[in-house]
Amino acid sequence: MKKHKLATRVEQIAPFQVMAILARAKKLALAGEDVIHLEIGEPDFVAVDAVAEAGVLAIQQGKTGYTSATGLPELKQAISEYYHSRYHASVSPERIIVTPGASGALLLMASLMVNAGEEVIMPDPCYPCNRHFLIQAGAKAKLVETKAEDGFEMDLSALSEHWQDNTSGLWLASPSNPTGAVLSKQYVSEAWQKVSELGGHLLVDEIYQGLVYDGEDFSALSISDDIFVINSFSKYFAMTGWRLGWLVVPEWAIDGATKLAQNVFIAAPSVSQYAAVRAFSPDVLAECELRRQTLNARRLVLLEQLNAIGLPVVAPAHGAFYVYVDVSSVTQDAMAWCLALLEKEKVALTPGADFGVKDAHKYVRFAYTCDEARLKEALARIARFIALSS
Repeated sequence: MKKHKLATRVEQIAPFQVMAILARAKKLALAGEDVIHLEIGEPDFVAVDAVAEAGVLAIQQGKTGYTSATGLPELKQAISEYYHSRYHASVSPERIIVTPGASGALLLMASLMVNAGEEVIMPDPCYPCNRHFLIQAGAKAKLVETKAEDGFEMDLSALSEHWQDNTSGLWLASPSNPTGAVLSKQYVSEAWQKVSELGGHLLVDEIYQGLVYDGEDFSALSISDDIFVINSFSKYFAMTGWRLGWLVVPEWAIDGATKLAQNVFIAAPSVSQYAAVRAFSPDVLAECELRRQTLNARRLVLLEQLNAIGLPVVAPAHGAFYVYVDVSSVTQDAMAWCLALLEKEKVALTPGADFGVKDAHKYVRFAYTCDEARLKEALARIARFIALSS
């Protein structure tokens, strides 16, 4: 009898540890427990009403067929104008490839720029799906250790030491998931210079762009037209379930990216694209700014309260909606600690093992994705858990 086997690449992709926590949290909630969710990267916001209304109108008008494989022309134009007005970057609409979520953009990028057997350098810790998309292309990530005292920034002076004959490029993220760190424009400029000298490509994941509280909110596209940039409507625009993102490519990569998009995706969701055009209107952007301020207020509460309970944040958390916390003073097994915390105090957090290898056992990611009152309650429960466990 034939034995059923999956492709070997599936075995190389690690599952999210947080999914075990999320599954248990949902069971506890169904049983009537008051669970506070600080594990999932999705704020308690939904798309601004005007954006949702534009989506409904698109359905009512029958605008539900395929769009161009690279995206609705008016949406690409709106994104182009947004880069120019907000980030002083000149990006022609033709360079913008609209995708089914930023995940679609990452998949497109891996297929476009990385050959089987090659490596891409990434900082440790980083968003795990980035390296998993490389596996789909027959490639792999080379994680380079970073340190909390350096703000989890890779030491660019040592980049050439990590670069091998089969190295394809360097992938960075700013603001970062899981650390919330924001790279400076000078840092990204230096990274681009060094990668160019080494003959590779640079990708900058800007999915959390706009959610910057300290530091400069800029785009790597203002540095060079040859940098690849990924973005999304999920975070700043709170359109997670609309599944819409984009990839900006250099002029010389447009034809290749278009060909791949045609074959892999056909097109991004049409209704989502029509809705997203409305996202760049002044009134919607003003609402997004108010939400950014709300997230910043939550961030400050979390930073203060974590310090008060003896879990200080050891690195800057200047963007996104995450802080990365060293819990080694209370445990040497972050996953076990997170599971025990969930059982005893009904607070759900994400263990560091989802994001990297080096010292992952001692880190936990907090997502400040609920209101201040719930954050304070969660921290009170954590303080009680630590006190009873010591």
